[in-house]
Amino acid sequence: MTRSAAFFDLDRTLMAGSSGFHWARAAYRAGLLSRRQIAADAWSNVQFRLRGATDDETEQIKSRLRLWLEGRRVLDLERLSPGVLAGVLPRLYPQMLQVAYDHQDAGRPVYICTAASQGTADMLAHVLGFDGAAGSGLEERDGVYTGRFDGPFCYREGKPARMRQLAERDGLDLSGSYAYSDSASDIPMLRAVGHPVAVNPDAELLRAARAEGWEVLTFERLGRRLKIGVAVAVTVLAGTVAAPKIPAWPRPRSPRPASRPRRPSGARRTR
Repeated sequence: MTRSAAFFDLDRTLMAGSSGFHWARAAYRAGLLSRRQIAADAWSNVQFRLRGATDDETEQIKSRLRLWLEGRRVLDLERLSPGVLAGVLPRLYPQMLQVAYDHQDAGRPVYICTAASQGTADMLAHVLGFDGAAGSGLEERDGVYTGRFDGPFCYREGKPARMRQLAERDGLDLSGSYAYSDSASDIPMLRAVGHPVAVNPDAELLRAARAEGWEVLTFERLGRRLKIGVAVAVTVLAGTVAAPKIPAWPRPRSPRPASRPRRPSGARRTR
């Protein structure tokens, strides 16, 4: 007998920003990454929170990851896990965790589905009490990473492929299932289920969601806070400096019906 499930992307969906940045920060603190590299990753994380990631940027990250991983001990990366969790857990969206737990209470298993490593996905699924995870496997031999992926990269068409594997293994009905993501690259993931939801969507996904009548949830606030901060700074400068123009910047859970998860508090829902 099949049952429905719920699949959650990780970065900018379950959490603010990129989980990869917290791996990079933990690696820097352990002396495995240079100051220059962590500075670049920090800036990339801000950009990612503001507008998501492109396919080109994702390919660049994959290439850098292959080079960095090759020859490194698996044990050295496993020892970074506490630092990664310390960075990721405070950045989880409580609204989305509530959505996930509402699905579980309704009898639906919940999975993380992410381009991050399978180890990261499994670790977070375990800590959060989820039912499983699909991520990108990293090939290893004799306790050392080869720099290659073990199986398909869990990105674009790779996500629905992994979801179908989970559906076959766990007896899931994707046509009755839910999927949540922020990025246009995950349109294949969202189309693989009967109930797609766009969360903090990038511009392309927002257009697709409106065109196809998908539910949209928005509660990422970094862009708004930056705009407010810039506006305040400009106002202060305008009041203290006479003539010069300021250059413009670029821009406990309550019971609920089992049939559908409730809308997270603080989120704006649109169609």
